[in-house]
Amino acid sequence: MKKARMIVNIAMTVVLLCLMAYTLVGETAHEVLGTVMFILFIIHHILNRKWFGAVTKGRYNAFRVLQTTLVFLMILSVLASMVSGIMLSNKLYTFLPRISGMSIARSVHMVCAYLNFILMSLHLGLHWNAMMSAMIKKRGNGSKVWIWILRIAAFDVSIYGIYAFVKRQIGEYLFLRTHFLFLDPSEPLILFFIDYVAIMGLFVFIGHYLARLLRYVGNNRKTDQMKER
Repeated sequence: MKKARMIVNIAMTVVLLCLMAYTLVGETAHEVLGTVMFILFIIHHILNRKWFGAVTKGRYNAFRVLQTTLVFLMILSVLASMVSGIMLSNKLYTFLPRISGMSIARSVHMVCAYLNFILMSLHLGLHWNAMMSAMIKKRGNGSKVWIWILRIAAFDVSIYGIYAFVKRQIGEYLFLRTHFLFLDPSEPLILFFIDYVAIMGLFVFIGHYLARLLRYVGNNRKTDQMKER
């Protein structure tokens, strides 16, 4: 089950990056990738169905509130992205009847595309500690050195991610300050992916350290409560 989750998560990450390169991969490929992403998203949640069964159980601390909020925001955003994408489809879903509201669908699709990208990156960051722990265990005695190598690399990627976030005008698209996406069709895909991997790394970094902060605060609060008793 863990291996299946890992494979699906990696596939979703790759497809997500390809989806962001809309004009560079072509309209048909974009619609196919969007459909694949939705299928992977469903499989991901089927594999994690036990988590949904426990949503109403147990106590909620700050970390669990953040995690749960992110999950349900992602579900809403992905559904909105899929519905608006089908409405805008010119290739795969042309057999469906056309309805009004295309301009609204275009705006919703753009916002949700970037929102999905950020939310999924943050979500990945929340679970990054578990992934890194598995990698560090394999390093044995060199784990401390490996930890610092990863931290320095993550910091460097995040710094470049800030630059790429501004350069790629992510904020402009996310808040609809710009209503039309522009990507240079002559740009090599590798340069595009370098920037977007860095932006993803930035939000993974934010999610990871935000999770650590919330866990630290939660643990301190438990310690204080134990002392009071």
